[in-house]
Amino acid sequence: MSVLISIDQGTTSTRTVAFDSDLNVVHSAQQEYSLQYPKDGWVEIQPDELMSSVYKTFDPVLEFCPEILTVGITNQRETTLVWDAKTGNCIYNAIVWQDRRTAGQCLKLKEDGFEGVIKSKTGLLLDPYFSSTKISWILDNVNGARKKAENGELRFGTVDTYLLWQLSDGKIFKTDVTNASRTNLYNINTKSWDAELLEIFNVPSSMLPEVHHSDANFGTISRHNRKIKITGIIGDQQSALVGQRCFQPGQMKVTFGTGCFLMVNTGNLLKQSSSGLLNTIGYGISGDIPYAVEGSIFSAGTIIQWLRDNMKFFSDSSASSNFLSETGNSNDVIFIPGFTGIGAPHWNSEIRASFYGITRDTTQHDMVTAAFNALIYQVIDIKDALKKDGIEIKNLSIDGGMAVNKIFCQLLADYLQQDIQAPSSVESTAIGAAITAGFGIKIFSIEELQKRELLNSNIYKPRKKVFDPEDLAKWRKFLSVLLGAYN
Repeated sequence: MSVLISIDQGTTSTRTVAFDSDLNVVHSAQQEYSLQYPKDGWVEIQPDELMSSVYKTFDPVLEFCPEILTVGITNQRETTLVWDAKTGNCIYNAIVWQDRRTAGQCLKLKEDGFEGVIKSKTGLLLDPYFSSTKISWILDNVNGARKKAENGELRFGTVDTYLLWQLSDGKIFKTDVTNASRTNLYNINTKSWDAELLEIFNVPSSMLPEVHHSDANFGTISRHNRKIKITGIIGDQQSALVGQRCFQPGQMKVTFGTGCFLMVNTGNLLKQSSSGLLNTIGYGISGDIPYAVEGSIFSAGTIIQWLRDNMKFFSDSSASSNFLSETGNSNDVIFIPGFTGIGAPHWNSEIRASFYGITRDTTQHDMVTAAFNALIYQVIDIKDALKKDGIEIKNLSIDGGMAVNKIFCQLLADYLQQDIQAPSSVESTAIGAAITAGFGIKIFSIEELQKRELLNSNIYKPRKKVFDPEDLAKWRKFLSVLLGAYN
């Protein structure tokens, strides 16, 4: 059987999945790894541990699948690596997208009046979330790095570029339009690296990879004496957009992974948000590069991991549903999930996580329910921001680990007061990478994929009188108090 392989390199684990031509899973392997937190708001990954997780999942799938059509790579975006061009060794740990260490640099650039030009060219905000200030931090804080970069001796990449370099022994130095669009260095109007942005962030152009469409022929790698084509590279949230078949303007998905990301396809319309949302590139497939609007929530799955690993409320993440009230009743306990700041539409790097309303009668069930409620309230905030920008949510498809939690999905429908579609396979990100790679070898077309329905989808319809707007108002009031304290 011939298969398409996806390498899904996520924030806390790597999965490699083999699909048949009908996008059924044939074989898969997963490997978790740890994040490093050297200081408050700092989040890092050891590069060797990251690559080890790739090899430990990729190799078993290769061994199981003798006939490989092609490989697609999807990856956590914005996470930044800088390495030596000769040795391929990173000069610092990977700085993860959640990392907030460059908040001061971003504030200084705002005060210097650069936010407007950055937003107009990139569609993004001036925030530590994106790669640009992470690169400049590494160059300014690793001994000798700035000089080596100016001499053309260093390379920068988001995770996709780093994987390509390592898997090809330094022969491939490329990225795709979706990952490039998340760096704050790529002009999404001209679709090219931008000299003015490079000057603002003080990043030498020699560090940057070639940019291609997501379904380009990125080259061939060798692994265990096998030649393997790479014909798909796409950032994880855009990959989920493709995996959910959101090929038409107005189609929308929400992915609940380590963070939560809502993205809507806006077609050829580059619609600048005035409500704190992001403009980005949706994908680069079949010669088309549509735009998208995105709302980013920094903490989703990490909340559940924290309740599991730090609070010891349960031993397995799936058990969290046993602590979640079916009606969302948290007994007036409120949670703000600001472990590394809070994202769209508020964008505050300094705020930290907190509970409010804990009494002597508060239980673990109340605190877990409050945590899930906080995630839904943030989705509502993004939905309201989209509405202000003239984008109405008509249908909503969700994926990611939390999409298997039926109580959460039902509450999401109840609170948003609209139908929620959860596909039978919540791995839309991996599927999107396989589809992208399939486009690269021309075995798929957009028209054909749109005719295929997402099989066995679960549709959650909103119940009446479950959602209480007063609870949302209380959560927003507490959030506003915290935001005020850090503004």
